[in-house]
Amino acid sequence: MFKTLLKPLSPAGARGRLSVLIFHRVLPKPDPIFPGEVDATTFDAICQWMKSWCNVLPLDLAARQLQDRTLPERAVAITFDDGYADNRTQAQPILARHGLPATFFIATDFLDGGRMWNDTVIESVRGCRAAQLDLRSVAKPDGSGDLGLHTIASPTDKRNAIGAIIGQIKYLPVAQRHALTTQIADCAEVQPPTDLMMTSQQVRELRQAGLQIGAHTRTHPILATLSADAARAEIAESRLQLEQLLGERVGLFAYPNGKPGTDYSPESVQIVRDLGFDAAVATAWGASRTGTDPFQIPRFTPWDRSKLRFGARFAGNLWKT
Repeated sequence: MFKTLLKPLSPAGARGRLSVLIFHRVLPKPDPIFPGEVDATTFDAICQWMKSWCNVLPLDLAARQLQDRTLPERAVAITFDDGYADNRTQAQPILARHGLPATFFIATDFLDGGRMWNDTVIESVRGCRAAQLDLRSVAKPDGSGDLGLHTIASPTDKRNAIGAIIGQIKYLPVAQRHALTTQIADCAEVQPPTDLMMTSQQVRELRQAGLQIGAHTRTHPILATLSADAARAEIAESRLQLEQLLGERVGLFAYPNGKPGTDYSPESVQIVRDLGFDAAVATAWGASRTGTDPFQIPRFTPWDRSKLRFGARFAGNLWKT
């Protein structure tokens, strides 16, 4: 049914449209704090649906064909952001089983034992044994107060607390985010794990398996808040690190967080162009068509668990584009 429905919404050739799915983690089993996070069973089902309904392409090929007006009908690319270890241990075997390509965008400073700031928050709240997490001793850098007192007695409480804490930190400079999350872990009396992100060897294994690797900055900053020189360094150095790791050119880039005008600016896009990348992806919803800026390719993944609802939302995203 959906294969037939998608054909007129995503035709071949000059009228072609490209849907790009975005994922971050594929958990081995459902997370009680984040039940909506994709787990291996869910990802396996999504891969089955995509293989049945669509023509799944490597992102670099899809971007070229979009510009050349030679996309096949029902064109899709699959992408992952950040560089989580479960991309290698969970997602890659599932992709291989279905024979599907994908692109993995790596924030390079977190390889080999590093950890993203938001995961320090998540794991601190997850591991805290108290019913409340008292962050009133953690002052905000702008002097506007502290990070507050948070009830964390249940999974729902923990999820709400994580959202509230992350919301206060998200748009701060990288160094300030790191300092605050270190204090949060200390208050929670938790040592967050150091194996959440991939090792360099795991990145090599993804590439050796035929999957694509793209750059995602070094430290996952909000590019729109950086000077031009700092943004250029984050982007260029992450690509250089990956090229040295893989021994080949890296031509794809993903903007951290990825909301146009909020997380990255027109200046950020120009830097990516000037550095000679082939294409870049954002997180704005929608699908690409002929004329879409290849350095601001939108991405969208339905969050529904049932085949019917997932397919309907997937088709709706194409319909609205």
